[in-house]
Amino acid sequence: MYRGLTVIAIVPVFNEAAKIGEVVARMPRAIVDEVLVVDDGSTDDSAEVARSSGAQVISIGATLGVGAALRTGYECAVQRGYDVTVTVAGNNKDSPEEIPLLLDPIAEDRADFVQGSRFLKRDASFGPMPAYRQIATRLHPLLFSLVARHRVTESTNGFRAVRTPVLSDPRLDLSQAWLRQYELEPYLYLRSIQLGYRTAEVPVTKIYPRRHLGQTKMKPSFGWYSATALFGVT
Repeated sequence: MYRGLTVIAIVPVFNEAAKIGEVVARMPRAIVDEVLVVDDGSTDDSAEVARSSGAQVISIGATLGVGAALRTGYECAVQRGYDVTVTVAGNNKDSPEEIPLLLDPIAEDRADFVQGSRFLKRDASFGPMPAYRQIATRLHPLLFSLVARHRVTESTNGFRAVRTPVLSDPRLDLSQAWLRQYELEPYLYLRSIQLGYRTAEVPVTKIYPRRHLGQTKMKPSFGWYSATALFGVT
């Protein structure tokens, strides 16, 4: 519990056995009441490593996409009645120690949705971020801001916190089939803004590992198309 709020951390994972244990270990357990790892059909030992590290694990049983994994986690957060749901990357690019930064605007009743922004962090160093990601993560917020009519500095970062009741708002309709991949994260942010929920951005860390350690599972072509698909349907 954090400042009177019960908190669940949702961690989607696909073939991250080498990293997920550290992600779970870094969770501030005095703050996070439950760490829920959603295994998106991994073919390695991701689920077993997460479970042995102290996380609760749900295995989807097939590889449906990060959006489908997040949706499964969100459904559990709603069913279990947590006040706030935090999402954290399963590949160790986020800093779980910074979760209080995401929670403070909610605890102070200043926001319903808090987006972590790597671009607000002073002297930020992202590590060896792939070139296409450097371009995409700068361009996407510009397009997003135009569509949302609300300026944001970050729109693709999945490190965020949301009041759990927001997730059950039927106007969000997270059950749509096209939200199985990377679309769900910007879609949830965009619809939260459009529906009048209070949003805020806070500076957070995002570090990319060396290429041989696995930087991202987003493919340059499909991943970018997927993340921008909502601009054509809203």
